[in-house]
Amino acid sequence: MKPSTNQIYPVIWHNDSVSLIDQTRLPNEYTFVEIHRSEDMARAIKTMIVRGAPAIGVAAAYGMYLGAREIETSDRHEFLDSLDKVAQLLRSTRPTAVNLFWAISRMLKAAYETLGTVEDIKQTLLQIAQAINAEDLQTCQAIGDNGLAVLPTTPEKLTLLTHCNAGALAISGALDVVRSAWREGRLERLFADETRPRLQGAKLTTWECVQEGIPVTLITDSMAAHCMKQGLIHAVVVGADRIAANGDTANKIGTYSVAIAAKAHNIPFFVGAPLSTVDFELADGSKISIEERDPTEIYQIGDTILTPEGVDFYNPAFDVTPAELITAIITENGAFSPGELAKSKLKQLV
Repeated sequence: MKPSTNQIYPVIWHNDSVSLIDQTRLPNEYTFVEIHRSEDMARAIKTMIVRGAPAIGVAAAYGMYLGAREIETSDRHEFLDSLDKVAQLLRSTRPTAVNLFWAISRMLKAAYETLGTVEDIKQTLLQIAQAINAEDLQTCQAIGDNGLAVLPTTPEKLTLLTHCNAGALAISGALDVVRSAWREGRLERLFADETRPRLQGAKLTTWECVQEGIPVTLITDSMAAHCMKQGLIHAVVVGADRIAANGDTANKIGTYSVAIAAKAHNIPFFVGAPLSTVDFELADGSKISIEERDPTEIYQIGDTILTPEGVDFYNPAFDVTPAELITAIITENGAFSPGELAKSKLKQLV
């Protein structure tokens, strides 16, 4: 077994700018994009250069600082009005990922509560963005360890299934649990759904596993139920983009199907996500805004058109898995059944 060492950082503050791993070029090219302006950060979030709810939150926080840095006024009220416009721009990029809105709200709160000059506010915003980044990186290990504690005790070595990518490239999530299981000798193999239409499982999850020496097998989305029936899967671990107060969870399209299949085969289904992904203001998943993306993601691969002219398209990027299909939600504060999420909030306040 190879010890797991996570050296993948999708968002880095460096030389007075933000470096993002360009996730649209993986796995063939491991390159970085330098971001100096808030508009460029908004574009990077929208085009999924940076993706995964926690990473989007960190990127948005730095985007708020970059936007603040661009505001040329010493008048506090003018500055805050302009900062609100930066927040609106960033909020418009990805409507489903709650970490985006959480990070922006935290940055705005810091700006309004900071006394002193406009330059003092700007410096505070940089410090808060860096704090959000550091906190999320610390969350990874906690989610992994808490997930390890609730995985099935038998067999000794588990085969897990995941959907989409919720690992180091997203900062924290399902692959933290996989990584901890591998480190402790509890993981036999990870099965990764390809995750149509953007293939985050095929391109990103497998890439991360290969970097860390974790055994991984890629399957198409339509193979998950078959693998479960064959006894190949002991548990499912996925990430989340938004979790309602009752535990309903929005994640990459196809997650709901995997949850239904897991329930039918009596396989535990876990969600790994930081508490910042839980939207306690949202009673249930029926009110979660579902992003619909460009239909080219469905009908085109590279330069190849897959469909005839005249076809209509529907391309929702996420679906909502009902709480009753979820065994536990694994956070940095522990693993909770969907009905116990309120306890996780109370634990956070202690």
